[in-house]
Amino acid sequence: MGPLHSGETWCVTVSTVLTPVSERMKCLVGVLLYRPPLGGERTPGAAPRVHGLEAGHHHPGCRPPSPTGPWDKPTVEEAVDSGPRTVSRRYLSSLKNKLSSRDWRKSCQARTCPGPGTQEPEEKRIIQELLETEQAYVARLHLLDQVFFQELLKEARSSKAFPEDVVRLIFSNTASIYQFHAQFFLPELQQRLDDWTTTPRIGDVIQKLAPFLKMYSEYVKNFERAAELLATWSDKSPPFQEVITRIQSSEASGSLTLQHHMLEPVQRIPRYELLLKEYVQKLPAQAPDLADAQKALDMIFSAAQHSNAAITEMERLQELWEVYQRLGLEDDLVDPSNTLLREGPVLKISFRRVGPMERYLFLFNNMLLYCVPRVIQVGAQFQVRTRIDVASMKVRELTDAEFPHSFLVSGKQRTLELRARSQEEMISWLQACQAAIDQIEKRNETFKAAVQSPEGDTQEQELQSEELGLRAPQWVRDKMVTMCMRCQEPFNALMRRRHHCRACGYVVCARCSDYRAELKYDDNRPSRVCLDCYTFLTGNVLPEDKEDKRRGILEKGAAAGSEQSLMCSFLQLLGDKWGKSGSRGWCVIPRDDPLVLYVYAAPQDMRAHTSIPLLGYQVTAGPQADPRVFQLQQSGQLYTFKAETEELKDRWVKAMERAASGLSPGGPNDRDLSD
Repeated sequence: MGPLHSGETWCVTVSTVLTPVSERMKCLVGVLLYRPPLGGERTPGAAPRVHGLEAGHHHPGCRPPSPTGPWDKPTVEEAVDSGPRTVSRRYLSSLKNKLSSRDWRKSCQARTCPGPGTQEPEEKRIIQELLETEQAYVARLHLLDQVFFQELLKEARSSKAFPEDVVRLIFSNTASIYQFHAQFFLPELQQRLDDWTTTPRIGDVIQKLAPFLKMYSEYVKNFERAAELLATWSDKSPPFQEVITRIQSSEASGSLTLQHHMLEPVQRIPRYELLLKEYVQKLPAQAPDLADAQKALDMIFSAAQHSNAAITEMERLQELWEVYQRLGLEDDLVDPSNTLLREGPVLKISFRRVGPMERYLFLFNNMLLYCVPRVIQVGAQFQVRTRIDVASMKVRELTDAEFPHSFLVSGKQRTLELRARSQEEMISWLQACQAAIDQIEKRNETFKAAVQSPEGDTQEQELQSEELGLRAPQWVRDKMVTMCMRCQEPFNALMRRRHHCRACGYVVCARCSDYRAELKYDDNRPSRVCLDCYTFLTGNVLPEDKEDKRRGILEKGAAAGSEQSLMCSFLQLLGDKWGKSGSRGWCVIPRDDPLVLYVYAAPQDMRAHTSIPLLGYQVTAGPQADPRVFQLQQSGQLYTFKAETEELKDRWVKAMERAASGLSPGGPNDRDLSD
């Protein structure tokens, strides 16, 4: 077809190709299996790969209106303006909903079908309408492929004002769709209607051709990108816009925009479903075509769902690409098969700093990305600090009075203590992470069943000890201890500084961590470890000068005592009696030593700085000015405490009074232990 000149118009006609059915099907398969390269010259016979048939279901509908009826009208007004513009994601989502729901069918229910004013059966009139709309649709495809596409491609080759690949991307596989309908689907319909007297059936024809309608998935998936390219190059290239404007103003275009014509293939499959649904309803119960027509309707619905799935997949990939752009498009992260499950800000609980730090998490189906917001957000918005594989990840809630809504994420690469903004957000993160972990574990279900041991808890404890060095430990925070967790010597800023064992996470001094061992979670690099972990990981015998000494009376670990305690919390230590111990202490009454109060400088200390035998002490209230203060008094000894709340003070007073009287709290008969 030659170029369009002023005053010229196209008159589009569709001729019926009446060749044997078997020959046309052979040609159809050959046409649809051929796909030209993107950079090569496109031919009208190019087509996408043919996908296999998928099982589907049908939904009730009604007879569609004419091509310019009320069903088209709102869709066109949504998508088309007075000039070309980008189709929004909101519109694309609404289009997906139309393909999968019955909302768009409701607009057709008010329309009444014509009464039996003629002698022809109603089912034949429906097939006649199917043929007429198919002829109009093929004319629209001809306009898209043979006019818009060919004229734009010719202009791109002659003027070099815009790339040829842009034209091919805009029109996607329109040529394949056009060839399928013009050379196969329309002739089959025409021939069957001509032979209706002898062969009053259409279901077998649609069954034969319906699987090829899944080629629409590629067109629908490319639709948003095509609309964006169309809007971009219309503004960017005057020759591009001039060709489109000339064709749009022609009689063949019907004063409609290119976007309107491009929307026709997206709407076509739901129209087939509407017409075929009404055809099935009008068929008599004993009609020979009833079974074939019902099966054909199911196949048409499967094709519609295929297009719907294409839109969903396109949206997923688009969102995934936007996330990768925010992360800087790092090569080891970009994977189109990933699925983003959750993202959001969290606070990182530091082991050394006082306050938490702002961080950001991206949870995918196979990894958790721990990120830091960039100060200068040029290009990437976040910098990935750590990647934790979901396959080896564990999550659990932390009970920390100082940092509420906190949770632990433990992986082979690193262990993180994080804090959410609310209890609901923390639960949401835990559920999302656990769901991803469970999904991974399902894939290894057979392997896990083979190695599962019936011993239960004992086996679990052995596995936890064997994980030493295999996964990053949870580090104990610096401020939670005041002394080395191995030798119990107090820390100071000059002579005895804090260090972390990279295997167990304990806070230890330099002398107790003067060892190196290879850790598998850190790529077998030699790392600083404590003496106990060094012995376990390397198998070396303890040196004689490092053997354990006999524990003193104060060497009862605060953490162990807290887990098996009758009462424990922070208390303010008032008065001069405490000396240099500080104004705040972690106080514990152990369950295995219920008549003694141990006072630690921090919750993770391995040795208490004070122990008070409570037997015989009197528990009295403090000054009237502050109801949270209480005292322990005996023979000139006076210890003054202050709780954070009155309720906590009452609990401490009750526990100390029972211990002072020699009673074992929680015992069945409150047995007297004074003897």
